[in-house]
Amino acid sequence: MDNRRIFVEKRPGFRVEAESLRKEFNENLGLSLHELRLLNVYDLAGFSDGLLEKCRYAVFGETVTDTVSDHCPLAGKKYLAVEYIPGQFDQRASSAVDCVHLIDPNADVKIRSSRLLVFDDDLPEKDLAAIRHYYINAVESREKDLGQLSFSEQADVKPVEILEGFTAMQEEDLAPFCKHWGLAMNADDLREVVRYFTREGRNPTETELRILDTYWSDHCRHTTFTTELTSIKVDDSFVKEEIESVLGEFHDIRKELGREHKPLCLMELATIGARYLRKQGLLDDLEQSEENNACSIFVDVDVNRRKERWLLQFKNETHNHPTEIEPFGGASTCLGGAIRDPLSGRAYVYQAMRVTGAGDINKPVSETLPGKLPQTVISRKAAAGYSSYGNQIGLATTQVREIYHDGYTAKRLEVGAVVGAVKAENVRRESPVPGDVILLLGGRTGRDGIGGATGSSKEHTEASLESCGSEVQKGNAPEERKLQRLFRRPEVTRLIKKSNGPGYLAGPCPDQVQRPESDRTGHQREPGTHGRRHRGERPG
Repeated sequence: MDNRRIFVEKRPGFRVEAESLRKEFNENLGLSLHELRLLNVYDLAGFSDGLLEKCRYAVFGETVTDTVSDHCPLAGKKYLAVEYIPGQFDQRASSAVDCVHLIDPNADVKIRSSRLLVFDDDLPEKDLAAIRHYYINAVESREKDLGQLSFSEQADVKPVEILEGFTAMQEEDLAPFCKHWGLAMNADDLREVVRYFTREGRNPTETELRILDTYWSDHCRHTTFTTELTSIKVDDSFVKEEIESVLGEFHDIRKELGREHKPLCLMELATIGARYLRKQGLLDDLEQSEENNACSIFVDVDVNRRKERWLLQFKNETHNHPTEIEPFGGASTCLGGAIRDPLSGRAYVYQAMRVTGAGDINKPVSETLPGKLPQTVISRKAAAGYSSYGNQIGLATTQVREIYHDGYTAKRLEVGAVVGAVKAENVRRESPVPGDVILLLGGRTGRDGIGGATGSSKEHTEASLESCGSEVQKGNAPEERKLQRLFRRPEVTRLIKKSNGPGYLAGPCPDQVQRPESDRTGHQREPGTHGRRHRGERPG
């Protein structure tokens, strides 16, 4: 079972993707390519001759449309080979392994995929360099050395470092430390962390610091929205009176709710309406619990002329920063991340909406801002990424809105919103207690690791495109679809006491499973904070 490599190419007449890519290079880079061949390359390990022959046209290609060859087509050719960087999730290879296991469940195989672009023989080196710069996004990919087979999927694993000298830092050390470690927190935040570990009498590990950095970032804590507003001034305009009137009403409501002593911030402005409506008795259908998932309301549903109590759940998520630096993965996991919250709420997600904002997609690539991807590249790949994830998980996107404005050239807009539903009696919302079983469900996605979600909370520079690769996941839609199907089973959801994305479950030990039927209705729950928090730009 030697390691080997195969090449898969569409037969003439089926090379739609290759022809589309050739036209894209010519149009956006001002080239005159006459021919472009596009091949999928697979490095294989653990395959016997017999297994490879069974898989050749059952896994890697189709008899009618593809040619699967063991021979490299590069003799005397100009080419570009591209592979994912180590640790980046390779869905094509992962799916191929799953398909091989359908043929031989006991096969111990490894697969690594890459793409091979073969050009005109006389392509100038400067044109090849332009294609290389345009086609390879350093956030996710790199040029592949075809001289050797490679099966390394993992990024380098290093021992967890104890941050020696952390508690000895002085005031002047804080800001440089934040910059050196690429933290989303600022010197003020770090000062409190230093004080805490000083009281603990020890230095933290890098893992502990990264966890705090994530939870204290805009991604989770919403520092921007909780910044205290010491004064609000309304400039002169034709709507000044209306704005001042609304502000006055806002302050009156704060007093009525007894919240005038609370810090005045944007989060208070955003949530005061729901608080007021609930006090007026107009939000009795809002479900509240300790879970921080999707917003959830009770509805009565007519099921075969019989009224049933259901939970209808809503969630939206932004992936502005991830989509800007890696469009396909950023947009796909925008949808995947939005799905995750009603899914964690035990709901089946059945409908989606996408709102996206871009600059001028017709601008020449040569006019792209330094450190940015071209607007047309972002827009096309983001549309493909969102579509890919939705198609794989089986979700209908019934509304798509694209907005074009020069302001989005500097900062991409990518919003995904979803709706889900679940029968109320199939959901329990309770607090975990010692002795409960905790499960972490899901699949491998990307290189983000602890701290990866903080990217949207940082100030970015021209170098961000190449340095932020660990902040964008590759979504794994098939795994999330498995969870969707699992959570449609009442015998599963009734075991779960609490669940929060991504994939954390807490439930009773086996001898604690039985509980009174009256406790399964979903109506007797302690009030909490459920449905009030939007978690911002996070990988899905």
